[in-house]
Amino acid sequence: MHTLSYAATAYTPTRACVAMRQSYELNGMQQMSDSPEQARLTQAQSEARLLAAAEGFARAELARDSTGHDFAHIERVRRLAEIIAREEGADVFVCALAALLHDIADYKIAGDEATGLARVRDWLAAHHADAAGAETTARVMEIIATMSFAGGARPPMTTLEGRVVQDADRLDAIGAIGVARAFAFGGAKGRALYDPDQAPRAAMTTEQYRAGDSSTLNHFYEKLLLLKDRMNTQYARQLAAQRHAYMRAFLDEFLAEWSGER
Repeated sequence: MHTLSYAATAYTPTRACVAMRQSYELNGMQQMSDSPEQARLTQAQSEARLLAAAEGFARAELARDSTGHDFAHIERVRRLAEIIAREEGADVFVCALAALLHDIADYKIAGDEATGLARVRDWLAAHHADAAGAETTARVMEIIATMSFAGGARPPMTTLEGRVVQDADRLDAIGAIGVARAFAFGGAKGRALYDPDQAPRAAMTTEQYRAGDSSTLNHFYEKLLLLKDRMNTQYARQLAAQRHAYMRAFLDEFLAEWSGER
């Protein structure tokens, strides 16, 4: 009687099988890379890298500022802009990027507005900002070029993101922080705390606003007390009401102490 035995042999795939399996794997990887989830991940990574670079740029440029436009101001404006953007349904990335870069273009920092705007535009181009989102450069530049107070002579912001960032910047100009920043700026510029003989100016052009040498206290009446009613968004208006009340209380106390009433 003979017993049949089968030797165990390892299966060796043919070249055709190997090629087919590799093709399936490559197709699967391609489908993953083309998926909406992967696209969103790539977009988020691009945005995060650009924001990190903008943060480093702003920190390096403004770290030594003593006029109230330092990097701490930038951080506060960015936080406020992100909060307001979420409340109002705006593009959080565009708002954050504009908030980080807005004072690089400020004439008080750059020397003149055109030079400052050119620096921001060149930085965005060098960092391929539009790769993080279509028309990122144009959207950010429009916000930065039109958001400053400039004596109240600027036209209204045309985009929701512009309105959000403008509100965030204006909120940081009022309240307790606004009081501190006003006197920091006045001290840096050698301005008097208060001059009872100098009346606050009204209805100024941009040139008149920038050229004036008003006392710091007059700055409250020429700009800061006007900001509550110039907020663009509902959420910012809610925040502004309390900050405005604080400034009013501060001014009442200041003037009472100045005159010796208290």
